[in-house]
Amino acid sequence: MATLLYRLGRWCFGRRGLVVVTWLLLLGVMGGAAAAFSGSTTSEFRMPGTESQRAMDALGEQFPQAGGATGTIVIAAPRNAPLTAEQVTPIVRQAAAIPGVTAATDPFQTRSLSPDGRYALVQVQFATKAADITDAQRTAYENIARDGDGAQDLRVEAGGDLTQAPHGAAATEAVGVAVAAVVLVITFASLVAAGMTLLNALVGVGVGMAGLYALTGVVELNATSPVLALMLGLAVGIDYSLFITSRHRQNLMEGLDAREAAGRAIGTAGSAVVFAGATVVIALAGLSVVGIPFLTAMGLAAAATVAVAVVVALTLLPAVLAFAGDKILPRKLRGRAAAQSAQAPGGSPERALGFRWGRAVTRLRVPVLLAGVLALGALALPVQDMRLALPDAGTAAEDSAQRQAYDLTSEGFGEGFNGRLIAVVSGPDAASTQAAARRTTEIIGGVEGVQAVAPAQFNQSRTTALVAVIPRTGPTDTATEETVHAVRDRVAGVQGAEVALTGTTAVGIDISEKLADALPVYLLLVAGLSIVLLMLVFRSVLVPVKAAAGFLLTVGATFGITTAVFQQGHLAGLVGIDTPGPLVSFLPIILIGILFGLAMDYEVFLVSRMREDFVHGDTPRRATVNGLGHNARVVTAAALIMIAVFAGFVVTPDPIIKSIGFALAIGVFIDAFVVRMTLVPAVMSLLGRAAWWLPRWLDRALPDLDIEGEKLRRELDEPPARQLEYSGMGR
Repeated sequence: MATLLYRLGRWCFGRRGLVVVTWLLLLGVMGGAAAAFSGSTTSEFRMPGTESQRAMDALGEQFPQAGGATGTIVIAAPRNAPLTAEQVTPIVRQAAAIPGVTAATDPFQTRSLSPDGRYALVQVQFATKAADITDAQRTAYENIARDGDGAQDLRVEAGGDLTQAPHGAAATEAVGVAVAAVVLVITFASLVAAGMTLLNALVGVGVGMAGLYALTGVVELNATSPVLALMLGLAVGIDYSLFITSRHRQNLMEGLDAREAAGRAIGTAGSAVVFAGATVVIALAGLSVVGIPFLTAMGLAAAATVAVAVVVALTLLPAVLAFAGDKILPRKLRGRAAAQSAQAPGGSPERALGFRWGRAVTRLRVPVLLAGVLALGALALPVQDMRLALPDAGTAAEDSAQRQAYDLTSEGFGEGFNGRLIAVVSGPDAASTQAAARRTTEIIGGVEGVQAVAPAQFNQSRTTALVAVIPRTGPTDTATEETVHAVRDRVAGVQGAEVALTGTTAVGIDISEKLADALPVYLLLVAGLSIVLLMLVFRSVLVPVKAAAGFLLTVGATFGITTAVFQQGHLAGLVGIDTPGPLVSFLPIILIGILFGLAMDYEVFLVSRMREDFVHGDTPRRATVNGLGHNARVVTAAALIMIAVFAGFVVTPDPIIKSIGFALAIGVFIDAFVVRMTLVPAVMSLLGRAAWWLPRWLDRALPDLDIEGEKLRRELDEPPARQLEYSGMGR
């Protein structure tokens, strides 16, 4: 692979104009496609095969008037002044007049009034799903609250499916890019190198995101998918360009001409980028094994963006390096003579911070290892209390429309009214359905945890009935989950019709439970995959096992910290959390997939140099110190860039994006600085020669991927003094 990439790098360098123009044209074409064909994303979460989803699908066929988006308008009168019909009727009429609304209920007719008469709920039913609601419809719905607020001293809040919080990704990505630019300038000591690296990554992100938005016209994507793809594509795109550019600079300082330097950078560091990108892509694409469509689409969207970032780094970057020439180096090192003098014996790197840290860790390896493992284990303790759920309006920002409606509903009616359940009764004929609906209503009314049950509503043929159920507790409360299971157990015995419980709350519970069941399986799958991949790279048994164990420590500590902040509320104010609550149900499994790829990335970049020095005669301890010393600078820069990009998304008001950005930033910090740069060298020096043991039969059976570029070195007849620093980055 290294030889093929070497030739690719030289070809792109020699045809720089053609390559750059091709990528710019592709960016323009994809941008035009996105503008012409992009559709809307959805905030819905579907779970085929579950009871709640089957019932929801049945409603669309048998009770279409109840299958569209819904909104809830909450009206509150001043204290000690009950609402009157004259106050509420204009609001109901305004809601009913919105294009696409099939019904707006009068709370005085449906008895949707609080016991003291001060609060009322107006249910608004649309003909189409939330994803198909137009901006004009959404604006008209939101204006009901604005027009009604203050009229006759009433407070009016519009909530429901139509008032989803914006993701606010544009501003957050700017924060991450700005910090990344600063880190690149410090790392390279060159504005040209920093700017070129950043620009290269942005082109890749632009192409990937434009293609993704173009697909939204034909593929339904959850609203979180593009933001996740942007977050990950931006982070890895900058890092991959950083790795290759750093290796190119090292080659130049060793006296190679620019084209040869670029070719070898692509052949060596590019091999690392291909492996690292492949692990991320495999892990994200592996989300499809969970069998949840929205999670599959989310993983594939992010994987595609990462794949584009890899291709851009391997092709566009060498072309841009050709235009940059020796300006890629700091001014004082430009020119071959200056570059060669920089490598003179007087400038030993042994006093660099990376080498000093490596010597300290290997000297104190046992206490360092014990302290690190115990600390990460302690940070993982909150995981035992981790709860998963789909986010509801109760965890939204306090000043958002959906949160205002949620709080006002809870104030007037109780939190259960924010988590309505729907029992769908389907029978072979009208008589059977009516009898079953009556029996269902009676049974559910007697279930502990149920606050109220509304009379059944029938479709035109009276073969399907809807029974609205109000639990006593909120949508994400553990008591509500128990109530859902209790209702399902009790109605299972109803004769003459099929009864299924659904609604947004029930769908969320089903998704969370299925994801929780899939999480251990996916974690074991990813850990096993890491062992196999690293065994191919390092030709070792213990190194992959050690890497997988470190990954598990990273995941456990990351889950623990995220649970402590977002669920338990510790230091929640620092990240803008108004109300702690359960973690979004797909966060752990998404986090495992992404952190796996990034962990393998740093593992390869650090340990491959250790293996190279060991193979060429260094002692295990000396090889460990060299591997860390040469790689620490760029691994630190790469980790800081990723942390900055991910942390930038913490400021978004969307609780899903906020939690994903926070967890990824914490995970990268722990994995790069605690696990890979501290625990890994401690373990490697402790294992000694045993770290590189591999049975002969297994060595013969494993294919040689040539990730380290050994075949390329032999082909180029590179002298021993200039053996490849695989990390590829001059670290």
